[in-house]
Amino acid sequence: PPPPLPTRPAATAARGEGVGDVQAKMGTRIESRVWADDAAAGQRLVAAGMAELDRIEALMSTYRDDSEISAVNRGAAAAPVAVAPELGGLVRRALELSVLTGGAFDITYESVGRYYDYRARQRPDAATLAASLPAIDYRHVVVAPDARSIRFTHPGTRINLGGIAKGWACEQVAAGLRAAGVRHGFVTAGGDARFIGDRRGPPWVVGIRDPDRDGATVTRLALDDQAVSTSGDYERYFDTGGVRHHHILDPRTGESARSLRSVTVVGPDATVTEALAKGVFVRGPVDGLAMVGQVAGYDAVVIDPAHGVRFTAGLAPR
Repeated sequence: PPPPLPTRPAATAARGEGVGDVQAKMGTRIESRVWADDAAAGQRLVAAGMAELDRIEALMSTYRDDSEISAVNRGAAAAPVAVAPELGGLVRRALELSVLTGGAFDITYESVGRYYDYRARQRPDAATLAASLPAIDYRHVVVAPDARSIRFTHPGTRINLGGIAKGWACEQVAAGLRAAGVRHGFVTAGGDARFIGDRRGPPWVVGIRDPDRDGATVTRLALDDQAVSTSGDYERYFDTGGVRHHHILDPRTGESARSLRSVTVVGPDATVTEALAKGVFVRGPVDGLAMVGQVAGYDAVVIDPAHGVRFTAGLAPR
């Protein structure tokens, strides 16, 4: 995970900037901000959302040896491992999204992904890759009907919810804010965000980053009460011999997908937008956009290696 970010003091203006906080969680930068008539009450809601993210991270982080998902990875190839229905339910949903994307999104990428170290500029050698690749297949993961246990049908299989958990966490926090009466606000976790309502009149405007220029944007999207997820080859990577090795792995090869530089997906559920963004990245510009075009309510923008920008038909009016 990246080094911790300093916590930014909460804003006190309820009408102008709202109230919010920025913290380092889930290996990324988390920001939550709400607009409320009572600034103190709004800040308590933001704090409760941050606490919920801590709880989710403790349950689902592969960086924590005491998390449930780490226990699954240690033992599920030998016998079913008991889990909370919350984790079992999210893993089941991830498997459903694997089916939806034709296997392009696959949480068993960790079977090979664990051998990549982007800080140390390390990747698996050919022998390790060949030995581990058969363990990547979402069909190796079996969730019990009551979602209270998980088992693997292949030795060496491991799972990682890094491609879906942040979007799901944003969705859970946003749902809690809405239930508490918040009508305008947002929760972001790295490249994933869930917006509540509009920006007190105008829409939320999200810039899609230029893959090669930090701080520059290629285009912008106007959003209202939607989720958005962006995956790019500039997030976690290292270059060797002119080849970029990044964290979005193609389940078929165990190596970085390279037909796109960036994918942004918008829609009503951040869990789905995050998974679809990974799936499109793997499937490529033509097949990936066609796939999203078949999912009602979701649209995508992709940037290819030549910096060409393509998008699904539903974004044309925007």
